[in-house]
Amino acid sequence: MVSPVTDVEVSGARESSLSAVSWGPIVAGAFAASTLTVILMLIGSGLGLTMVSPWTGASASATTFAVSAAVWLVVVQWLSSGLGGYLAGRLRTKWVGIHDDEVYFRDTAHGFLAWALATLLVAGVLGSALSATVGAGVQAASNVASGAAAGATSAATNAASGTTDGNTLGYFVDTLFRPADTSTVAPAGQNDAGVTAQASRILVASAARGEVSVEDKTYLAKLVASRAGLSQADAEKRVDSVLAGMEDAKNKAKAVADTARKASATFALVGALSMIVGAFIASIAAVLGGKQRDEDEARFVRG
Repeated sequence: MVSPVTDVEVSGARESSLSAVSWGPIVAGAFAASTLTVILMLIGSGLGLTMVSPWTGASASATTFAVSAAVWLVVVQWLSSGLGGYLAGRLRTKWVGIHDDEVYFRDTAHGFLAWALATLLVAGVLGSALSATVGAGVQAASNVASGAAAGATSAATNAASGTTDGNTLGYFVDTLFRPADTSTVAPAGQNDAGVTAQASRILVASAARGEVSVEDKTYLAKLVASRAGLSQADAEKRVDSVLAGMEDAKNKAKAVADTARKASATFALVGALSMIVGAFIASIAAVLGGKQRDEDEARFVRG
C-alpha cells in the first residue's frame, strides 16, 4: 500500500511538495498596508490643507509645501510597508525541517511580495478613490501655495507659444490705447475692433518670434499716437513699456514653469527612492515577524 505523496525524491534528497509561498499572509499584509496607506494619505491631505490659505501671505511657500509633501510620502511608504511586511511574516505557518537561512530568505520574499501587491492595489484598484478624495485636496493646496504669480503669467506663456489669452492680451492692448487725458471722453475710434485686432496680432506674433521688428514697433507707435492722443515720442515710450511688461511676464511664467518642473522631478525621484526603501523595510519586517512567530511557538512548545 503506497502512502499519499507528500514528499518527492529529488537527487536522493526529500523535497516538500508544498509551495514555499504562503499567499494568505501575503494578501493579508498587502491589504493592511493598502488600508494604512489610504488612512495616512487622508491625514496628509488634511495637514496639507492647513498649510494654505486664500489670504495673501498666510500660506506656506511652494518649496515648503513640496518638501512637506515629499517627507509625508516617505513616512506613508515606510509605515505601510513595515506593517504589511510584519504581518506577512508573523501570520505564515512554521516551516519545519528547513535551514535558518532558507527561512530568512522565504520571509524576506514574503515581505517583498506583500509590498508589491499593496503597491499594485494602491496604484490600481484604489487609484481612482485616492484621486477623488486626496487628489482634490492636494491639488487645491498646491495651487494656493504656488501663488497668484503663476495665474497672472500663464497667459504670457500662452502668448510665447503662439496662443492667446483674451483677458491678459486684451489688458496689454488696452494699455496701449489708453487715452492720454482720462478725464475726457475716449477719442473716436478708441474701441475700433480692427485696430485692436491688428495690435493683438502684432503682439502675439512678436511674442512667438521672441522679438518685435522695427516695422511692427513703429506701426504700433503710430496706432497708439492716433488713438490715444499722444505724441509720436510718447507713443513709442508706451509701446516700449508694454513690450517690456509682456517680456517680464513671460520670463516670470518661464521661471514658474521651470520651478514646477524641478519640483515634479524631485518629487518623482524621492517617491521612487522611498518605494525602494519601503520594499527593503517590508522585507526586514517580514523577517522580524517570522522570527518572533517561530520563537513564540518554540517557547509555547517547551512550556
